[in-house]
Amino acid sequence: MDNQPKLCIDRILPRDLMRLQLTKPMRDGGRRAIAPIGKTWMNGSTLRVRFMGGTATEQAIAKQQAGWWAQVANLKFDFNNALNAEIRIAFDHNDGAWSYVGTDGRSIPLDEPTMNLGFLDGGTAGHEFGHAIGLAHEHQNPAGGIQWNEAVVIREAAKSPNFWDEETTRHNILRKYTAAQINGTSFDPDSIMLYFFPASWTLNGIGTKANEVLSAMDKAFVAGAKMYPKAGGTTSNAVELLVNPKRRKQASIGKVGEEDLYRFRATVDGRYVIDTRGETDVVMKLFGPNSETSLIAEDDDSGLDTNARIAGDLIAGEYFVQVRHYSRQSGIGKYSIKVRKL
Repeated sequence: MDNQPKLCIDRILPRDLMRLQLTKPMRDGGRRAIAPIGKTWMNGSTLRVRFMGGTATEQAIAKQQAGWWAQVANLKFDFNNALNAEIRIAFDHNDGAWSYVGTDGRSIPLDEPTMNLGFLDGGTAGHEFGHAIGLAHEHQNPAGGIQWNEAVVIREAAKSPNFWDEETTRHNILRKYTAAQINGTSFDPDSIMLYFFPASWTLNGIGTKANEVLSAMDKAFVAGAKMYPKAGGTTSNAVELLVNPKRRKQASIGKVGEEDLYRFRATVDGRYVIDTRGETDVVMKLFGPNSETSLIAEDDDSGLDTNARIAGDLIAGEYFVQVRHYSRQSGIGKYSIKVRKL
């Protein structure tokens, strides 16, 4: 029998795995690696990291492998141990390796970890940081060709060192995403998000290899238009929007993959509306208050025609707005944006 692999628990909410297909057709071309839609941080974010234990050596490995992603993506990691850090890492050797995916970690109580590094074999920390920035398991790619022997997988995953029940195994290994749930469709056999699986777990005797570093396509994907392109800028150069201006702010997506960043200040509590106008099909995200990583809302077509519109009751504070074209692969065009207090 092949050596038992140590596996990662992909902490994606079950309702996300089982949700219905999106009604709006996907118009973007496929890229390797996969990211569940709606779980990425705002491009250009600085993600704070707090260690909840661990030795100096374990912490150093985590920092080093997190840097693999920071080198290519428009993200920064600040290991400042802030109590309200977006990423909180435990090193419980009895709890395996796992991480919540992307912005799902914002819903976890601040006194609980969003990641556990119970073992640090090879590129485990890099794999978990891949989850933390919004990537999913590559073996659950809908375009993946792994022919699982389900009975064997369920039986072997129940053994040491994983001790998984059948539902956990189905959730983390056997179930695939639908094409409408993820960005990217082609299968990448070299991705760090693909764990080693022995040949004995498959029907055709073809397993996977251990990928301990980022693949070329891992790097291209997270630095590309679907994730964190360097051209996206940061909140430090976000364009200021006035509340209730006389005229709408004119703007444009001037090149493919561009993401426009704005900021505005709500001086009093109340109901605010942010909307776009024009013929360009845009998607809009709202972050805050006083946080570039706390996603409040995301919208595609709630405005006129294919325009975006977000309306919500906001408390006083600073807010950030991110606007991109629906088609990250080919979309450009003019639009206008306005913030109103009702």
